[in-house]
Amino acid sequence: MPETKTMHIVIADDELLARQRIEDLLAHDPSVAIAGTASNGPEAVAAIRKFAPDLVFLDVQMPGMTGFEVVAAIGADRMPVTIFVTAFDQFALKAFEVAAIDYLVKPFDDERFAQALARARKTIELRQVERLTKQLATLLHESAAPEPPKRQYLDRIPVEQRGQMRVVPVSKIDYITASGPYAELHAAGKTFAVRERMQTLEEKLDPAIFFRLHRSAIVRLDRIDILLRASGGDYAVRLKDGAELPLSRNRREQLEQVMGKG
Repeated sequence: MPETKTMHIVIADDELLARQRIEDLLAHDPSVAIAGTASNGPEAVAAIRKFAPDLVFLDVQMPGMTGFEVVAAIGADRMPVTIFVTAFDQFALKAFEVAAIDYLVKPFDDERFAQALARARKTIELRQVERLTKQLATLLHESAAPEPPKRQYLDRIPVEQRGQMRVVPVSKIDYITASGPYAELHAAGKTFAVRERMQTLEEKLDPAIFFRLHRSAIVRLDRIDILLRASGGDYAVRLKDGAELPLSRNRREQLEQVMGKG
């Protein structure tokens, strides 16, 4: 059995106790090595560039530069696998967008930390396989002309439930409705509140899968059963689970075209 490759880690957090907490949790794992630590944003950038770690634990709010500014300085495509660590859960969605493989809200317990570390380790291993595959393709002269980069859409959305953060897979979402200035995700009979506006979510979801029916509703296209015309000339759609959602008149024709009915 091949020897496990050591995972080199940088810890960036302006709180000494927070850095020590992560160091203590890693201390008994022989497959990891702490390459360096940082107490502010500029130090984090320097440590990442100097040590080229496999994994970074990155605080969102630090003196000098925020965690997001650190990512921007390094470049999202050049960032190591990243786990954001912060006491402020409102940054979760942005964290997943820019680089994060996971997001820990302080104070986190040992089990939650272990889950994040395992997810990071798996991602690092997959990246290593991808690099080896690309190297082999180059050696065999099988490299094809590069395809234009595809736009990245959300595949999971972090939500807060009973004081804890959890992740809702986008593949499980049936529809989304407005709730004041925010939104509610409806997935498999459950409802999850998320601190994002409908317009923001619409822009981050794959338009081949989701459709904005109305200012207050976004639906997964394959969940639609039938288009309805209500009294007074209003429109709606009925989903396969029986739920009905409003459909704006100016979006009806576009929906029919998308569904192949136009």
